[in-house]
Amino acid sequence: MSQGKDSKEEHIAHDLSEVDAVSDENVGEVVTLRDNDRFHRNFTPRQIHAISLGGQIGAGLFISTGENLRDGGPGSMFLGFVVVCSCVWAVLQTVSEMTVSFPTPGNFIDYADRFVDPALSFAAGFSMWIGWTAVIASEATFFSTIINYWAKDRVNEAVWLTIFLFLMFVIFSLPNVAFGWFEYFTSLLKILALIIFIIVGIAIIFGAGGDGYTHHGETWQDGEAFLNGFKGFGNSVLLAILAIGDNTFTGFLAGESKSPRFSVGHAVFLIPIRVTVFYLTSVVLIGLLVSPSNPNLLGSSGVAASPFVIAINKAGIKGLPDFLNVIIMFAVAAIAAESFYIASRILQTMSHQGLISPWVAKVDSRGRPRVSLAITGALSILLTYINLSGEGTTVFNWLAQIASTGYFMVWFVIAITSFRFRAALKAQNDPLFDQIYVWKCSLWPLPPIWLLTCCCFYIACSLYLALYPIGSNTPTAYYFFQYMFGLILITSSGIGYKLIFRTKLRDPRTVDLQTGRRVLSVKEIQELDDYERLPKWRKFVSFVQLW
Repeated sequence: MSQGKDSKEEHIAHDLSEVDAVSDENVGEVVTLRDNDRFHRNFTPRQIHAISLGGQIGAGLFISTGENLRDGGPGSMFLGFVVVCSCVWAVLQTVSEMTVSFPTPGNFIDYADRFVDPALSFAAGFSMWIGWTAVIASEATFFSTIINYWAKDRVNEAVWLTIFLFLMFVIFSLPNVAFGWFEYFTSLLKILALIIFIIVGIAIIFGAGGDGYTHHGETWQDGEAFLNGFKGFGNSVLLAILAIGDNTFTGFLAGESKSPRFSVGHAVFLIPIRVTVFYLTSVVLIGLLVSPSNPNLLGSSGVAASPFVIAINKAGIKGLPDFLNVIIMFAVAAIAAESFYIASRILQTMSHQGLISPWVAKVDSRGRPRVSLAITGALSILLTYINLSGEGTTVFNWLAQIASTGYFMVWFVIAITSFRFRAALKAQNDPLFDQIYVWKCSLWPLPPIWLLTCCCFYIACSLYLALYPIGSNTPTAYYFFQYMFGLILITSSGIGYKLIFRTKLRDPRTVDLQTGRRVLSVKEIQELDDYERLPKWRKFVSFVQLW
């Protein structure tokens, strides 16, 4: 660990003295890490394009929407997703103008350090590391749930958890390019699954299927639309955050992308559309097809199952539920792999910035951060096997709250960082936004203001549910820590870091606006020129083409 602000800056200065500048016609001019800390730029625009469409579609949507529906009803679930979807647009707009110009592997952790305060950077990094690692363990819980759709609890849960962790080990023992293609193909599978469900779901509403039943919105009647009042809505919002996830994932990929300006620009346009169309359409269909009182929903008395599978089973369609369950299994593995990827990169960049010990920054000959992968793996193994100590749903609720809190606290940090970034550009009269093909946040400062507003609302929801949980009007220590543990852990880590190392706010007049800055190469400018000359229909095809 660095020893205070002065020693921390000396450490970074020493690091930068050994940095190699990389410049060629393909990648432009950018400052990278030292040889033994360097990532390889393996991800292609096609991979990032597909991952941005389907990357965060996982068990949060396929399975945890069951608990969301059970506790909040279809109305609260839909409104909760609407609120969080708006934050996806805001956070991508806010962080991407920094990401395109500074496509560093650390993304918002780096920006919080250089534009605001190292303590805020540490809190953001720790928040996301804990959040993503908790997601790995929650996906392991889902994996066991999916397998038991067929196994019917005939095999000890420890077996499925071990198989799941072994699969993660295999994925990350391969080169980064293998991870990229794994995420690419699983993203296509998830997109296919959602398209199939949407088509079949609409058909079922109008009477398709073995039972021939036509739905008339009965699940929204008899007081079931908004269950448990504001408690149900607040819980729906927090579960929607978990389901939609942290879409800054694309920002981390940009640090290892061959063309951040093109890849991130496309992703920022696509992700909010994907979230709005796929997620909102799916939750509307779930809310129409599955009753909140269905005994098979996650956390109910029966066998926990996906509401997607429940809806199709109920309609009497044979074979399709098994097919969807297989795809959900791949989705769970893909989300866990993403979580490993992001968590390891977070630790690596925190180490490189001097926020934690420098030995964590080491990467192997294939560009993988082996030390941070090992640390992340150790914690994820511990959290995964905790599932065996209690009821799976109970463990999931704790992990879900930690992950959700980690996500929205980072959105809070990104909003603050955006204001400081703009202040630095203004204070130094930096011509960044005058350059060719610059990417700017739309409607700034509305996106960061909206993020700050929503994050304050999410904190209020967590506190309210901590004091008055669903099913009880009496505060208890158990529920208080379930909902507030992540928030307490994250805020105390940032405050503790600031007090111990006595960090100071960065001065906008002197902050670093050069390290990691990417200047478009001649080849990239030519490619963007060619793209701008394309007819509108060809541009549209480039946005939806996945091959």
